[in-house]
Amino acid sequence: MKADIHPKYYPKASVHCACGNSFNVGSTKEIIETEVCAKCHPFYTKQEKVMDTLGRVQKFKERAAKKSTAVKRVKDTRVRSTKNKK
Repeated sequence: MKADIHPKYYPKASVHCACGNSFNVGSTKEIIETEVCAKCHPFYTKQEKVMDTLGRVQKFKERAAKKSTAVKRVKDTRVRSTKNKK
């Protein structure tokens, strides 16, 4: 490794979650703040919880419902003959 080009490494960097959980990891930052960790993430806690910002999930569901109820147009695939004039 080249000298003086790498950031300082903190072997016991502190991680703080919004739920109150904290633990130590190795990182180039001394303090790390997160919103979701393994103790409060829905996948690990087995809770059905949707993290929705600005109604994105609801908007997606509405668009998907509109697409499924929309009338689909059938493309005309018949072969049309052209008459050659001589």
